[in-house]
Order: sequence, then structure tokens, then C-alpha cells
Amino acid sequence: MDVLAAEATDPALPADERPPDTGERHRLTAVTGLAALSLDAMASVAYGPEAIVLVLAAAGAHGLGFTLPVTLAIAGLLAVLVASYRQVIAAFPDGGGSYAVARKHLGARTSLVAAASLVLDYVLNVAVAVTAGVAALTSAFPALYADRVWLCLAVLVLVTAVNLRGIVESARVFMVPTAVFVVSILVLVAVGLFRSAPVSTAAAAGHASALADNATTVGTLLLLKAFASGCSALTGVEALANAVPSFRTPRVRRAQRAEVALGAVLGVMLIGLSVLISRFHLQPVEGVTVLAQLADASLGHTWAFYVVQFATMILLALSANTSFGGLPVLLKLLARDNYLPHVFALKADRQVHRHGVLALALVSAALLVLSGGDTNTLVPLFAIGVFIGFTVAQVGMVRHWRGRRERGWRGKALLNGFGAVLTGVSAVVVTATKFEEGAWLIAIAVPLLVAAFETVHRAYARIGERLGLGRVPEPPHRDRSLIVVPVSHLSRLTVEALNAATSLGDEVRAVTVCHADAEDRAQSADLARDWALWDPGVPLVRLTSERRALGRPIAAYVRDVSAPGTRVTVLIPEVEPDRLWQRLLQNQRGALVAHAVRRDTDAVICRLRFRLS
Repeated sequence: MDVLAAEATDPALPADERPPDTGERHRLTAVTGLAALSLDAMASVAYGPEAIVLVLAAAGAHGLGFTLPVTLAIAGLLAVLVASYRQVIAAFPDGGGSYAVARKHLGARTSLVAAASLVLDYVLNVAVAVTAGVAALTSAFPALYADRVWLCLAVLVLVTAVNLRGIVESARVFMVPTAVFVVSILVLVAVGLFRSAPVSTAAAAGHASALADNATTVGTLLLLKAFASGCSALTGVEALANAVPSFRTPRVRRAQRAEVALGAVLGVMLIGLSVLISRFHLQPVEGVTVLAQLADASLGHTWAFYVVQFATMILLALSANTSFGGLPVLLKLLARDNYLPHVFALKADRQVHRHGVLALALVSAALLVLSGGDTNTLVPLFAIGVFIGFTVAQVGMVRHWRGRRERGWRGKALLNGFGAVLTGVSAVVVTATKFEEGAWLIAIAVPLLVAAFETVHRAYARIGERLGLGRVPEPPHRDRSLIVVPVSHLSRLTVEALNAATSLGDEVRAVTVCHADAEDRAQSADLARDWALWDPGVPLVRLTSERRALGRPIAAYVRDVSAPGTRVTVLIPEVEPDRLWQRLLQNQRGALVAHAVRRDTDAVICRLRFRLS
């Protein structure tokens, strides 16, 4: 398939010998899929381990000793999720992730809850990623802090523009930053494993410690909270399953390879960083990230330290691309199932769902402006939706295996059931601990989104019923055709309109509206005189109106002449200027007539464009 796609664009081949372009060259391989759809998960190592450390710091140095066990538990959950989503990819090659699983096995309402949760999480991911990247930039250059909102919007415009070029283009652009970040973290871990003590502590020098004093016990609730907070590192694991149609054939195999690679790389980075945190006995300090301390301790306060920081900043800002790869596909599936306007199902060149991309950009921009570009305002809302999606997907896969009962189904169902329990507990803990910080907004937004989906679905159902979709219609028949042509003067435009009207209809009538003031009556009388002298064979009907209205008198006349067995068409002649700016010179009378006729009658509207060029 890749060879055919290459041949399709080979200019050396004659046009009639080139195979048809199937669009595969605009789709992802396993490597480019990893670059385009896993930035969110990759970047999460910048804040996942730190989230664990900040929670455990409440129990003092004794609590920090549980950093590695908690991380290993998260890595175990990561392995369960990767195995589960490999199964989801195989079972649902059309994409959709938890939405597709729930729709088939758990019912429409549950699938909409999963979809609403994922939509919110994708939108919040964009806002959090962009603000976090800009926060890293303003930390290095404090003079830019006052312009952080504009910087956030500039980054958002950049990511949106790249994605409008196609998901493959975004993968190519973001592949280098992803590779630099992953290699930097792996080098940091590898070098740190050979250190017995930190090389440098300059990054944390002079900063107050966030470690609690005199704490010697670690409770179960604290460990659960640390586990739930650290699970923010798992956001983005589902993106590959949501966007399977974006991969080249064989789509399932490529998406599964990318999923496994993501799990392996993310797991190694998380565990490696946690091992170094324990080895170097790092403590959280105010104003310096844990990752920055690790880079300082492992690589020293040299150019390598700044490479890690710069790579982290870039990847955090660009990790919004995960949402641009996954959400438009999810919106397409919702539109296909009549839960969103059908425009979201349209696909442009380069396999781009432009309306989904633009909608995501606009909503994210609004969030950035409302939050003032502040990451802390958005973080409490983040990751809740994805855990709901995780849980729904796992429960749905349990139902999937129970229904199929193929060889080994019990083990697969047990794996998914265990994962559902873990992610379900995490969802409850994250929501409970962050409820007062803003998570209550998610609890309100999810039902509202579900209600909106169902409203759209009911509207489409009513439209489909009235259109008779799914039923064989009656044979077409020919009605008598009456063409009504609004005119205001004699010109080439009038001639073209009457030529078209007489070609289309059995009977043609020209109509003109005359108002009560003397000037209009004089113009109407002149038109009637000129019309009689011209004698085009089409009657001119003069409509009088006491009000300064144009569309309503014509719509009233159309209602009067409408009759059973007669199809009335209003043909509105308009000038199409040869310059775009010249449209500002037009009086828009045609639009007013079209609006009134469309609103008040069942007549067919035909807007004839007469080109001046």
C-alpha cells in the first residue's frame, strides 16, 4: 500500500498510468503515530512523578520513601491499560476507544458519558499543555510573564495550523522534539543510575522545602491520593485507540505497535525517574520542578541540564497535539451516530477533520483566555474525564469477552476487570480530592454534554422521520412550474434572469415592489413604461407595500400564487463581482428576499449569479 501511495504521486509516471491515490500517504505509521498521538503521555513524566512526591511530602521523609512503590503500582496499571487498549484497537478498528466499546456493550447513555468525559479531557489537555509549556518559558524569562495569555494563544495557533495541514504533517513536525525529549530523559536516567550522590543541587539552592516536619506515618488514604495524583501520567494512553482510522493499513497492527511502544517508553521513564528520586533522596521545593532537580543531580548544572529543561518546555507545549489527533476522530463518530452536527464527519484533503480541529482550537482558546493562561486554574479539572473513559472501556471489554467466550476469554476478562477496579477507584479518589478545587465543574459539564448529545440525536430523528429516511419513496412526478423573478430595473442582469427562468418554468412572472413615497412611485412607473416598450413576453406584476419592506411583499405574493400541483420557484438574480472586496458595494437585496421567502413559504429559491468578469 505504501508503494502504491508513492507511485500515485510520482511525477515521472504519466497521469493515466498512476494508480489512484487512496490517501494512505496522509496516514500514520507506527513511528509517526507515536510522535503525533503520544505527546500528552510522554510529556506527563514532567508532572506525574512530581504529583506523587508533592502528595507524599505531607508525610515527611518517611512518606517520600513510598515514591517508588506508588510508581510501580502506576506502571502496573499502565501495563494493564496498554494490554486492554491493544484489545480495544483490535475489536474496534474504526476508532472511538471507550465510546465505541460502551456503545456496543454498555448502551447509548453510558457511551455518551464516556464521550463527554473524553471531549472534556481532550479540551482541557490542550489548555493545560499550552499553559504548562508557556509557564516553563516564563519561568526562564520572567519578563514574558505579563504576556503569557498571548503566548498561549500563539502556541495554540501554531499547533492548530500544523494539524490543518494533516496529521502526518504534525507527526513530522513534532517527531524531532519528541525524540529529543525521550532521549534526554533516558540519558538522564541512565547517567543517574551510575551516580551514588547528586552531582549538583544548584537548581534547588535557596528554595524553601515543601516537606512536612515530624511526620512518621503514611496512611492508606494518603497512598491512594498519591496513586491517583500520579495517574495523571497515564493521560493520553487512550488516544491511539481513539484514532485507529488515522493509521496506514494494516491499521490495527500499526496502532497496536504504537500502543505497546508508548507503554514501554513511558513505563521505563516513570520507573527510572522514581528510582532516581529515591536514590538522591530528593525533596520537593517551591519554584523548582522535581524533573529539574533530577536533571541537576544526574547531569550537573551544565548545558545538558538546560537541554532537558528546554526539551521539556517544548514537549509540554506541543503535547496538545494528542488532542488534535484524537478528538476530531471521536467527534466524527459522534456525528456519524447523529449525536453531533454532521459537519464534524466531513473530511478534507490530507485526511483532516477540519471542523473538529477548528472547534477544539476555539474552545481551547476560550479556556486559555478565561483562565488567564494559569495552569493551576485548569489542573484540578484535568485527568478526571480520562479515568471515567478508562473505567467504561474496561467494563465494556469485560462484557465483550463474556459475549464471545473464545479461547482464553476468562484471563482477558479478568485483566480488564482488574483494570476497571483500579481506574474506577482512581476516578473516585481524584474527583473527591479535587472536588472543591474545581472538579465539581466536570460533574456538571458531563451531564450537560450528554443532554446536548441527546438533544441533537432527537432533532436528527425528527428530521429523518419527516424525510422518510430508510423508506422507499414514491416515484417522482412533474408539477406545473411557475417562476417568479424579482426585478427593480432593466439591465443585462434582468435579461439573464428571464432567460434562465423561461428555460426552467412553464410560466414566468416578473415582480417589482413599489412603496408609498413619491420617488418610489415614479421609479415604479418608469419601470412599467420601459417594460411595456421592451415587451419581453413576461408579465410585470407591481406589488404595493406601505412599509419599507422588500422580502415580505414578495413572500406574500408567492403564498397567494401557490396552489396544489404547482411548483413555485423564486429566481433571484445577483451580481457576482470580479473582486472579493467589491461585494461590500452590493445592497444585499437578494439575501433579504431569499430570507423572507425561505421563512414564510415552501417555494424553491434559486439565486442566479451573474459574473461581471
